[in-house]
Amino acid sequence: MTEPNLQACLRGDRLAQKQFFERFKGKMFALCLRYAHSREDAEDILQEGFVKVFRDLYQYTGEGNFEGWVRKVFVNTALQHLQKQKKALITQELDGQDLVEESTEPFFTDEPPAKNMIRILQQLPAGFRTIFNLHVLEGYSHPEIAEILGISVGTSKSQLMRAKAYFRKLLESSLTS
Repeated sequence: MTEPNLQACLRGDRLAQKQFFERFKGKMFALCLRYAHSREDAEDILQEGFVKVFRDLYQYTGEGNFEGWVRKVFVNTALQHLQKQKKALITQELDGQDLVEESTEPFFTDEPPAKNMIRILQQLPAGFRTIFNLHVLEGYSHPEIAEILGISVGTSKSQLMRAKAYFRKLLESSLTS
C-alpha cells in the first residue's frame, strides 16, 4: 500500500479504508480459515483482525514489508481467538485413539484444492492446527512457537510431528473415500 493510502486510512478516510479492506480481505481470510475450526470462527477472526489493524495502523513505522505487518496482526489475532475459546489445547493425548475421524462431508469435491486442504486443516485438533500453521505455513521456528504459545521447544516439535501424522492420515483417508 502506498504511503498516501496509509495516511488516508490513518485520517479515517472511508474510501481508503474500503480499498485497504478489499486489498487484504482474501489473503487474510485464507489465513483465518487455516487457524479456525469453522468458517464462522474464521469470519470472527477476520473481523477482529481488521479492527486491530485499523486501530494499530499508526504503529507501522514504514520499515519492513507492510503486508507482513498486516499478516502478523492477523496471526496474533487468530492465536488470541483460539486462546479465548480455550481451543488451543497444545498437549493432546491421542494414544490408543484412531486418528481419522469420520466426516459426512466429502473432502474432494468440485472445490479448488486450496479449499479442500483448508477443510482438512480444520479437522486437526486446535493445538496441532496452530503449531502446523505457525511452523509449516508461517515459517516460525520451534523456539519462536514455544515463546508465542508458552510451551517448551520439545513440545512444539513433538506436536508438529503428531500434527503431520494426523494431517497425513486425514489426507490419505480423503483420497480413499
